Amino acid sequence: MRSIEWCLSKARLAALLTMLTLASCAERGPPETIAVAANSSLDSLDADNRPNILLIVADDMGYTDLGSFGGEIDTPNLDYLAESGLKLSNFHTAPTCSPTRAMLLSGTDNHIAGLGAMAEAMPPNLKGRPGYEGYLNERVASLPSLLQDAGYQTYMAGKWHLGQEEHNSPMARGFDQSYALLDGAAGHFDMLAAVGPGQARYRENKNLVEVPEDFYSTRFYVDKLIDYTKANKNDNRPFFAYLAFTAPHWPLQAPEESIAKYKSVYDAGYDVLYKKRMEGLESKGLMPEGAKEWHRLPGEKSWDALSDQEKRYEARRMEIYAAMVDDMDVHTGRLLKHLESIGERDNTLIIFISDNGADPGSMSNLPMFVNWVRDCCDSSFQNMGKANSLVWYGPNWARAGSAPYKGFKGLTSEGGIRVPAFIHFAGSKRQGEVSDTFISVKDVMPTLLDFAGTTHPGDHYKGRDVAPIQGKSMYSFLSGKADQVHTEDYVMGWEIFSNLAIRQGDWKITQRPVNPMAQSNSTVEWELYNLENDPSEQTDLAAKEPEKLKELILHWDQYAKDNRIVLPEWKSGE
Repeated sequence: MRSIEWCLSKARLAALLTMLTLASCAERGPPETIAVAANSSLDSLDADNRPNILLIVADDMGYTDLGSFGGEIDTPNLDYLAESGLKLSNFHTAPTCSPTRAMLLSGTDNHIAGLGAMAEAMPPNLKGRPGYEGYLNERVASLPSLLQDAGYQTYMAGKWHLGQEEHNSPMARGFDQSYALLDGAAGHFDMLAAVGPGQARYRENKNLVEVPEDFYSTRFYVDKLIDYTKANKNDNRPFFAYLAFTAPHWPLQAPEESIAKYKSVYDAGYDVLYKKRMEGLESKGLMPEGAKEWHRLPGEKSWDALSDQEKRYEARRMEIYAAMVDDMDVHTGRLLKHLESIGERDNTLIIFISDNGADPGSMSNLPMFVNWVRDCCDSSFQNMGKANSLVWYGPNWARAGSAPYKGFKGLTSEGGIRVPAFIHFAGSKRQGEVSDTFISVKDVMPTLLDFAGTTHPGDHYKGRDVAPIQGKSMYSFLSGKADQVHTEDYVMGWEIFSNLAIRQGDWKITQRPVNPMAQSNSTVEWELYNLENDPSEQTDLAAKEPEKLKELILHWDQYAKDNRIVLPEWKSGE
């Protein structure tokens, strides 16, 4: 193990004992990892004791799903890391999966990095344009490549979604070892293609492979990372491990014993769960001032208006979803216990995020998807959760997962882009805190480069021109030398399929297609919100604050120009 100067204050020991006591109250028992040592400070890091990095990304997990973020699902391992680390209550991603992953691994906007639109739904007018390649392009220097150059072992297991071919595979972009789902979603027990037809595609290093017969995605990806870190534990080099879970993304599937744990837990329904999640946020100190309940989508029924059969089916969906989140926690605990066993737990920086907001079933109205679900699977009540079922949990459960923020995955309202996140590293001055400072997924890469003692190459890398990094390192913030990551005048923009947003400080404008589920060019007017007073985006101030609206629209124009954004144009029938 690399030499490290350790210290453990009485205060830290007391905090640790308190957390272990709280965790032991969980049904599962205490977390499967115990961290009893700490770096003295971030200032003590040097070339001999650079930390390992474990980057965990959940797929479509809602803001309130973890116990540490107000949820009822049993997640003691992740809760321990969040509560003893730094919880980030104002962390933002892109509205959908692959754009977030492109920003995460490039430190720049998804329209620069190649995922200006998702590859599986590329509008006709964007095909072939720079920034819309549908994979992590060569105009960015990738995070794993730079860490690899800096001497890190680089490992990945889970969802890639950034390229199907060998030349844009994880290995081509800097991972020494990788086992990757190339598609955006797949079955969790086999190679079921989530949007069909055919099978999902997996790649282990250079080779296309088939998953083993006993495959369960959450367990398998953790097994892979354990194997990778075991194999090279004695070479005295730090590692970067990217654990990209495919859970709890639909299809909702989990082992029967995992689902059984949540039998009848959700029989009271999604309206009750929404209120409980709001109360949970309040108890955790995460309820923003001015937050309000936002109402279910038009046409969606209240729980009391459902038939008994509909309630039974709906409750089952959420039982499976909860089991998937629970299993993520169980297997993350196994990984942490493994790091403890090889002497690398205490010198590992852990970052956890979800890739976007809760998913209401964002493709469920598309004819191609509906036909595939009908033809491929048995989604009857008795078969739900099994390998040949394909269900999602729907907008009403997703609403509870997004509480108190409006909207879901695919939208640029806060429910689509504000996600649960935390950073756990013993040397941070902010361990045990909750921060509401604005941070985005683009800030992860420069932060990790700082921890690794390396830098971004600027505008030239390995013989090619590359885009400069746009994110800002959190290193000074984590060390206690800065009170925030971005200044109040910092501007952040978003666009996916004509869902637009600009935020500066507490002010934000959004614009969306008339029907977010439709492929249409029609849009409504810009809406303006003050997130300090109205974090749930319930009161449009566009008419009352015309000057602020004009100011932010100018920022949008500049953001679109800087990132070469072209809005999609759909033709009838495409």
